[in-house]
Amino acid sequence: MSVSYHEQQPTVLVLDFGAQYAQLIARRVREARVYSEIVPFDISAKEVERRAPAALILSGGPASVYAEGAPRMDRRILEMGVPILGFCYGMQLMALELGGEVPRTDIGEYGFAELEVTAPACRLFEDVPERSQVWMSHRDSVGTVPDGFSVTARTAITQVAAMEDPQRKLYATQFHPEVAHTEFGQDIIKRFLHDIAGIPPVWTMVNIIDETVEQVREQVGEGRVICGLSGGVDSSVVAALLHRATGDRLTCVFVDHGMLRLDEADQVVRTFRDQFHIDLVHVDAEERYLSLLAGVTDPEEKRRIIGEEFWKVFFEEATRLEGVTWLAQGTLYPDVIESGNKTAAKIKSHHNLIPFPEGVHFDLIEPLKALFKDEVRAVGAELGLPDEIVHRQPFPGPGLAVRIIGEITHEKLEILRRADAIVREEISAWDRDRAVWQYFAVLPDIRSVGVMGDERTYGRPIIIRAVTSADAMTADWARLPHELLARMSNRIINEVDGINRVAYDITSKPPGTIEWE
Repeated sequence: MSVSYHEQQPTVLVLDFGAQYAQLIARRVREARVYSEIVPFDISAKEVERRAPAALILSGGPASVYAEGAPRMDRRILEMGVPILGFCYGMQLMALELGGEVPRTDIGEYGFAELEVTAPACRLFEDVPERSQVWMSHRDSVGTVPDGFSVTARTAITQVAAMEDPQRKLYATQFHPEVAHTEFGQDIIKRFLHDIAGIPPVWTMVNIIDETVEQVREQVGEGRVICGLSGGVDSSVVAALLHRATGDRLTCVFVDHGMLRLDEADQVVRTFRDQFHIDLVHVDAEERYLSLLAGVTDPEEKRRIIGEEFWKVFFEEATRLEGVTWLAQGTLYPDVIESGNKTAAKIKSHHNLIPFPEGVHFDLIEPLKALFKDEVRAVGAELGLPDEIVHRQPFPGPGLAVRIIGEITHEKLEILRRADAIVREEISAWDRDRAVWQYFAVLPDIRSVGVMGDERTYGRPIIIRAVTSADAMTADWARLPHELLARMSNRIINEVDGINRVAYDITSKPPGTIEWE
């Protein structure tokens, strides 16, 4: 078997000590055009030696280095001569393992801090001004650095905000360079990767595509592949990649459950059948789904019915096809690492639990499992997918079913589709820089009295939801201009029959969620 592209390239391993930012660190490394992977903190020195990384990064973590059961690393890794950069907990652990002191203290440092570089000749801070803003999140901190180390930066509270031992290629910062709040964080990461570790910036979307196409061809051989297509960015990129690799040996099955947004089903058919000339089976199953969902109001029951019925419809079509041996999945790298549970090797459970009917089985192919979401979008753009698909907002699998509170009916779907289209049209025209993470309309299960012309009405309200976020783990309601809100409200009431009131949701996550169900 040939060696994959990223196995040929210099790789950075990120040792995860339970940090909320571990994925962000790996993404920042890739943004510097260097391939990275997340591995468990207890990886052995022998395994690190086998994988021969070009550099290592030790993540932060929520624990105190003195806490019972606190994660520790194989000390021998620090003695291998591989360039290592530690952040926060990673710095404290580096100091402790090498003979430094991390005194217990009741003084923490959280949020913004002013960093003062005390060693201007330090290579890590070569592009960083003497004073800059950084992001701190710690209680413990290094008091005495190990032999061979020197202190390179400090803050008003933390006297050892950074340290280094160039002879052993060991560097560390108490602050978090990976977060956007640290003013020159990405410059620090690039300096470590490119100059200190000597890793060339060669991880590109073109290379990713070439590698993936080569891997798929080798894996599939002359076999036929089936792909479940939803119109979302993940399944769309999988389909486009597989088509480049296998040509007419790919069949996509698009199960249209009727819960998509306005004109989305037509867009999927136009893109993949007409533009890419992919063999596409379009199953219009809206009436089938509405029949099953009649009278159902519980959100989890809706999700269960829609999910189970998808696989029933999908396999009904799949079993009609001859010679198909492979099933393509849109598994992403976060799916792999979030479910790895210290091994980072087990795929998230819902990707493994495909309900194959009795006597039916396909081998899985997951061409995106090494990529983050932003990389998937970049690959999609490189492959020529339309902008509306590449930058499609997060959209739940059950679609509008989770944005209709209460029973789902054809009438409610039509109302919500038209209202949602107005919200998306208006906000996208205003938000040219894509500062708003997600925006959509919700149809609650209530009616209210209104006045239109000279008549009283008893219509439904529409709730507009728009949030800003970096990763959807937390979110804040978007501060949309009043003029924009007024324009959306006027259009929805005037253009969508049955709506007589519009509200704007100003709840953050937490305590709320982004979706309503």
